[in-house]
Amino acid sequence: MTTKHLEEKFEALYGGKPTIARAPGRINLIGEHTDYNEGFVMPAAIDKEIVCLLQPNKSKTVKAYAIDLEEEAEFGLEDIKASEGWINYVKGVVAELMAKGVKVEGFNLVMGGDVPLGAGLSSSAALECALATGLNEIFKGGLDKKSLALVGQAAEHHYAGVKCGIMDQFASTFGEKDKVIKLDCRSQEIALFPLNTGGFKWVLCDTGVSHSLASSEYNTRREQCEAGVAILKKYDKSINSLRDVSLDLLKAHRSEFDPVIYKRCEFVINENNRVEAAASALSNNELFELGKLIYASHDGLQNDYEVSCKELDFLVDITREYENVFGARMMGGGFGGCTINLVKAAAVDQFIAAISEAYKQEMGIALKTYTVVTGEGARVE
Repeated sequence: MTTKHLEEKFEALYGGKPTIARAPGRINLIGEHTDYNEGFVMPAAIDKEIVCLLQPNKSKTVKAYAIDLEEEAEFGLEDIKASEGWINYVKGVVAELMAKGVKVEGFNLVMGGDVPLGAGLSSSAALECALATGLNEIFKGGLDKKSLALVGQAAEHHYAGVKCGIMDQFASTFGEKDKVIKLDCRSQEIALFPLNTGGFKWVLCDTGVSHSLASSEYNTRREQCEAGVAILKKYDKSINSLRDVSLDLLKAHRSEFDPVIYKRCEFVINENNRVEAAASALSNNELFELGKLIYASHDGLQNDYEVSCKELDFLVDITREYENVFGARMMGGGFGGCTINLVKAAAVDQFIAAISEAYKQEMGIALKTYTVVTGEGARVE
């Protein structure tokens, strides 16, 4: 799917010359399920994007076409209600922009891209950020990047029903080529620094599964973390999230915790510490140390946070036998999607062939793989 293909479809459906807005998917090197706990994450925008072609249509109706699905939909601006499917994300972005005072009028939209759906690369955030950036441009909303990222997050909360943190939308909006973001999810401060992986590449292995547990269990994990905070807040009123909790404090009150809630809290605190350690490792170009932290992150996600699945675990465990892989872990909300692998560049083809064959034999599923590089954040052409 090329931009030219999108432009041809737009011309066929609506005519005229549209505004083109883009936003990337993202990888997350480390820092999973820490964002909604006001912790730290380390994402990077990638070179796979969602593209939105937009044009005001002088009406009170939004007409939209998703080229990858070959589906058309429309809705009125005067009574926007949550629904199902991809159009729900469009509704959410429009409604949240209007709530921020942007005078959105009717428009035509054709959208498509190469961010794999359901692979944990945040295709929904890429759509939200591309659309918000484009509508902000054509309707002269005047919102800054941070506000546009928060529009995307609010659309997830209020329309998709997923209480996500800010990582996906901030990565899609603020990402830069050859850089990684260390994002403080409390202060929303961003530190960009070079991602010098030298002779290594990031390879994503898509399990090809998306277990139905994902959305409900995501919200359950959030509630479990909040339950842990409520216990510890009795001893320190300054605690607002697990970001404020040390391992020593958690351990001191272990007897008051349901064992499951304790494990959830322990994982988040450890994961925050791993992000800090990963930043140090990258700053010192210690990729072997980074790899160890990535493996430790998966172990915690599998055993303590319990958001992995047999397919993800198999893909991570088998890499421990490969000398050219320095780190691997599940990436994203869990229960399917991708693993992210730090692989020697010279061995990428060999790695893909070996792991694909092993996965096919074990799971009976053809493994999709993606080798990605960092990309640019949301923008209008």
